Amino acid sequence: MVRPYTVTRGRTRPGGGHTLDLMSRVTALDTAEPAAALDHAPAALLALIRRGPRPVAELAADADLPLTVVRVLLGDLAEAGLIRVDAPRRLPVAGPGADPGLLREIVQRLREL
Repeated sequence: MVRPYTVTRGRTRPGGGHTLDLMSRVTALDTAEPAAALDHAPAALLALIRRGPRPVAELAADADLPLTVVRVLLGDLAEAGLIRVDAPRRLPVAGPGADPGLLREIVQRLREL
C-alpha cells in the first residue's frame, strides 16, 4: 500500500490553478502521449477517464483513492494536456424549468429514505 502523500509527492492542491469541484466533468483528450509514461496512479486514473466522461467524485470512488489525491492527479493530467475539466452545469433555481410541486415531492421522497 502506498501512502496518499507519496502518490501526490506531498501536494494537497492541484497545480496550475485548476478548480476541481466534486461535480466537475472530466473528459480524456485524444493525444499521442502514451499512458505508459505516467506513474501507476495517474495512468490508472486516466484509464478510468478514457472509459467515458465522469464527475470528479465518481472518479475518486471508482479509483478507490481519497478525493484530495484525485484532485491533485487530475490537475497534473490537465497540465499535461491529457484531460479536460469542465465546470459543473448549474440548474436554474427558478424559472420555467422549476416546478415547486416536483421539488416538494422530491424532498418528501428523500425524507422517506
